[in-house]
Amino acid sequence: MRHSVVTKKPPALVAPCEPTPTGYHPLSLLDRLPAMRSYVHMIHVFRSGREPARVIREALARALVPYYPVAGRFATSSGDGKLYVDCNAEGVWFVEARADCRLEDVGYLECQPLVIPNDQLFPSAPAGVDEDALTFLLQVTEFKCGGFVLGFKCSHCLFDAIGVGQFLLALSELARGLPQPTVKPVWCREAFPEPANFQHQIDQQLAAPAAAPPPPPPAFELEHFTTDISQDLVNRLKNSFLKETGKNCSVFDVLTALVWQCRTRAAGLPPDARLTLNFPANIRQELRKELPAEGGYYGNCVYHIVLEAASGKIAGAPLFDVVRLIGSAKEGLSAKFARWLKGDPDEVPLPLSFSYGSMSFTDLRRVGFVRTDYGWGEPDHVVPIFDHPIAMCIFLNSPAPRKGVRLMTHCVVKEQLQAFKDEIKKFV
Repeated sequence: MRHSVVTKKPPALVAPCEPTPTGYHPLSLLDRLPAMRSYVHMIHVFRSGREPARVIREALARALVPYYPVAGRFATSSGDGKLYVDCNAEGVWFVEARADCRLEDVGYLECQPLVIPNDQLFPSAPAGVDEDALTFLLQVTEFKCGGFVLGFKCSHCLFDAIGVGQFLLALSELARGLPQPTVKPVWCREAFPEPANFQHQIDQQLAAPAAAPPPPPPAFELEHFTTDISQDLVNRLKNSFLKETGKNCSVFDVLTALVWQCRTRAAGLPPDARLTLNFPANIRQELRKELPAEGGYYGNCVYHIVLEAASGKIAGAPLFDVVRLIGSAKEGLSAKFARWLKGDPDEVPLPLSFSYGSMSFTDLRRVGFVRTDYGWGEPDHVVPIFDHPIAMCIFLNSPAPRKGVRLMTHCVVKEQLQAFKDEIKKFV
């Protein structure tokens, strides 16, 4: 297949189309965690559109009125050294692009590694612009078939997955001609609780990042693997769990257990090797006194649940025993979060490990961006880009007309990839 080429126009700033509030907006403690100083990369693939770049650009200018902090820039306060958002209405960098091929020619960009190089589908600011100060960048790439790809980079300091989904859903509503977003955004970061004994430590790390060198990169390269789990199989597993235990389990619990066990068996670590599984849990319900009841909060509002076990235990256990472990860990969320708020030093809101025994799971099936419709229907599929050396699995809805769950994994080295696929095939 010939090499596809994407031609980009120069990046242009899109500012709010109306005057917006100015000044410095504080970020919450969870927003300011060092691990949040990263950018999420994702593409949304649409099979049809009519002048999508123009429509989305105009909608973006409107969306930046209620979401005016997104048009601002990150800044560090000279007084307390905290990271803030300078709401200066400078705008979002937007890139229009055209591909010299059809989406069909590049396999509809269904999974990683993408057939088209990542840098062709994602926006960049002009030379000399500090991208670390930016909150959001957007590119619309139109294809010869009439389809288009929306590629964006957003700062994790400003959004969690629910938050960026809320923002993109608002953008799509405005693109369709709605007078205002269905969900009214709220900032409310100043109401977020901050454990006193974490405050100084976090601010020190952010104010002086050069003081602690970054960890060395791991000595392994992880391979991509994407597969779909049918709804029939999901239902069979859940029904079997109910029959065996008398209890219900979630889709997330049973598929996380399945993938974790398959990965553990394929990795072949010693039986006593320490494994760590972690996944983000939405804590908006835990903060119902601090956050508005009508919703709209788009900042980081997740607490990571961590489960530790020996490799031999996970590899050799019946699948439903692993499901029980995950369910039990979720049941302890409220207590863990309460201990963190009280200053328990053993509780960490976002643990990071680059060891081969660690793995993260994220469920994006119900996040708002899977329902975005800019006027020509919802995305055929979305593809999060793995750009870090952490073993991961992301759950998405299978592209229509298939029904089920898409597993996008980045969790084993090349030598173990076939063994991992073989373990998955035992179920599918």
